[in-house]
Amino acid sequence: MIHLPGASPALDAQALRVVRAVHETGSITAAAVALGYSQPAVSQQLKRLEQRLGLSVVERVGRGVRLTEAGLVLARHAVTVATALDAAAGEIAELQGLRSGLVRLVAFPSASATLVPNLLARMKARHSEISITYLEAEPPEAVAAVRDNRADLAITFSYPGDRVDPHRESAQGLRVATLRRDEMMLVLPVGHPFDGNDPIDLGDLADENWVAGCPRCRGHLLDLCDRRGFAPRITYETDNVAAVFGLVEAGIGVALLPALAIESVGARSGVSIRATTGRDHRTLHAVTAAGAERVPALAAALRALSAIAVDRR
Repeated sequence: MIHLPGASPALDAQALRVVRAVHETGSITAAAVALGYSQPAVSQQLKRLEQRLGLSVVERVGRGVRLTEAGLVLARHAVTVATALDAAAGEIAELQGLRSGLVRLVAFPSASATLVPNLLARMKARHSEISITYLEAEPPEAVAAVRDNRADLAITFSYPGDRVDPHRESAQGLRVATLRRDEMMLVLPVGHPFDGNDPIDLGDLADENWVAGCPRCRGHLLDLCDRRGFAPRITYETDNVAAVFGLVEAGIGVALLPALAIESVGARSGVSIRATTGRDHRTLHAVTAAGAERVPALAAALRALSAIAVDRR
């Protein structure tokens, strides 16, 4: 039970879980189903909570309910409380000799074919009793999933100077750990005039047609080219890395892709991979709730992910 300054005991963890469930489902009945309780039990929990607080927590809207301002405050803090309780339960489990747990993982597409399989294999070999679920999502959605307690661990990326970096305001209050750099590489057709061993200045490719990748990668390409004093002539856009390779191989254009994305499709005989003179890169991150690293199952996953990231440099 949590004591409010100068007041009688008012809050408990279960009440916070109920408020959070109502917020997520939009109704008391649906919250009861999600929590595995009866509808009257949830209603009574809310009633007792409102009596202790002296404030309304929910209000009726049509056939459903929504949280009041006080309810929204409680819902916002419910994730932090749930994480702290999970951490405490995990540490107790460690002391009891238990090693089970669940990690809900989310990561961007090119990590799905590279980092994620290696992470799952390592966890299976070393911590087979820990269950891991996986969902693919781009960084903004992945960060939101951790913030909303729909995921425990997100593998994300950011670009230097990115104006819409999801690790800024949307990640406030979360733990964002750097995994490693991911170099940006030029993809050229074999036989291109700049197909050599030396790094290439983007400005030398100002007259080329470009094949652009994912939306955030396209934005980064535009920023880099703008710094070199030109606007790239983007003739094709696709999120499919294999398609980018096919277009470059066919001589349709050139591309700039992260090394991890290139690794996800493997080598192609008709393309040449070259570094840039600016050593352009993005940064890979591991995002969790603050303090979540104290949960043993999640801590094991973070250690495994960090080791894999180092091994693949």
